[in-house]
Amino acid sequence: MTRSWTNPLRDPRDKRLPRIAGPSSLVIFGVTGDLSRKKLMPAIYDLAHRGLLPPGFSLIGFARREWENQDFGEVVHDAVAEYARTPFRESVWNRLAEGIRFVQGTFDDDDAFDRLAETVHQLDAERGTGGNTAFYLSIPPWAFPIVTKQLSRSGLADSDEDTWRRVVIEKPFGHDLASAQELNSVVNHVFPEESVFRIDHYLGKETVQNIMALRFANQLFEPLWNAHYVDHVQITMAEDIGLGGRAAYYDGIGAARDVIQNHLLQLLALTAMEEPVSFEPGALRAEKVKVLGATKAVGPFDETTAAGQYAGGWQGGKKVPGLAQEAGFRKESTTETYAAVTLEVQNRRWAGVPFYLRTGKRLGRRVTEIAVVFKRAPHLPFDSTSTEELGENAMVIRVQPDEGVTMRFGSKVPGTTMEVRDVTMDFGYGHSFTESSPEAYERLILDVLLGEPSLFPVNEEVELSWKILDPVLEHWAERGSPEPYAPGSWGPPSADRMLERTGRHWRRP
Repeated sequence: MTRSWTNPLRDPRDKRLPRIAGPSSLVIFGVTGDLSRKKLMPAIYDLAHRGLLPPGFSLIGFARREWENQDFGEVVHDAVAEYARTPFRESVWNRLAEGIRFVQGTFDDDDAFDRLAETVHQLDAERGTGGNTAFYLSIPPWAFPIVTKQLSRSGLADSDEDTWRRVVIEKPFGHDLASAQELNSVVNHVFPEESVFRIDHYLGKETVQNIMALRFANQLFEPLWNAHYVDHVQITMAEDIGLGGRAAYYDGIGAARDVIQNHLLQLLALTAMEEPVSFEPGALRAEKVKVLGATKAVGPFDETTAAGQYAGGWQGGKKVPGLAQEAGFRKESTTETYAAVTLEVQNRRWAGVPFYLRTGKRLGRRVTEIAVVFKRAPHLPFDSTSTEELGENAMVIRVQPDEGVTMRFGSKVPGTTMEVRDVTMDFGYGHSFTESSPEAYERLILDVLLGEPSLFPVNEEVELSWKILDPVLEHWAERGSPEPYAPGSWGPPSADRMLERTGRHWRRP
């Protein structure tokens, strides 16, 4: 009698087997930009190095430069050599280089898009891409309508039962609710919503996905994750650099549109949402949409928000220019480089708990974190001197750098008296796991090729985010110039006052 034997590596529940993308190609518009050079091309190489791309995977660049295929290949090679996370291996590169092509043209050039369509068909015949193509629009928002219409006209957006076509769109997606709705309409006219992937690279970070693991895979935190125990939540994204060469692009956009509308509101949604019935894309997005639909900006905005512009001065031992001195920036511009807002999630779980979101440039250090600050214990057995050095309990999720989680709580100081002081317990990804976290763009590009939309915001999320932020932006537009703040500080004085009014203070990350 022969026993049937089952290969354990074939078990669908086994998470050791990586998901590998099927036959496909990727077209990048805007391949000469920094994003493409520093993030996208290295991420594609890293995926190839990890064996997660199909053998016939092809990369097509589209730009105005008069390059041949080998010129573009050299650009990709240099970007990979400088910025890739994994070691450079000639064998991996040679396999990837075989599928690299370049098409020269401008966005309004019909012939160029016809040549692009020809190249896609040719690669299908030569390398077996199956006609499956993703289009990555690493371009300014004004060009989205032109490029999507060209993709439609040239037949590149057409898919059938056997092939897929997907479009990847970089932020900022619109500059207010009306413009976002208009862009959604233009893009959805060509690509159905399930084929549109709006990139928010924060959602690709391991630590951000760990929010869901912390909350829903553990019994330890979720019972306390509500208005009964949480005093407030602070979500911070700080940068220690100025605008530099991006000043002209940034003028008119500002910190709130650039960071709060997408990154920070997505972090809020993951922090505040209810447990989804599963991690299927539809279930996950439904819970995020519910939270964003219940979130409102709290007024009066003169007291509950703050906007600032960095001034010139000294930072880290170097003399740095103020915003007005940055090349390409209008001297009379009212664009903010620091933004802080107070939001409330108006549902039963979070009623009365303020969510403070802040972002800025030229601040004390580069850091992104979510701090859930708990209410103080009654301290009934203690006299005031025992606990005068004790702060509030807090759970801090560090998104970057030093990814990990810190818990702050009170502990007795060794000695003969009862004195309680803050201590911390710290978990760092680097210490706890032997494998390094992949770059966010690795995960996101692979998800696009796999057709896995969980980490990409849908129309409704984008539009709800603008609904939350628009009233604040309108108020700031009427108020005039933002308040100046010193480089290396943590923002303008009005930001400190907005929390002091409620007896709270900003964390020093």
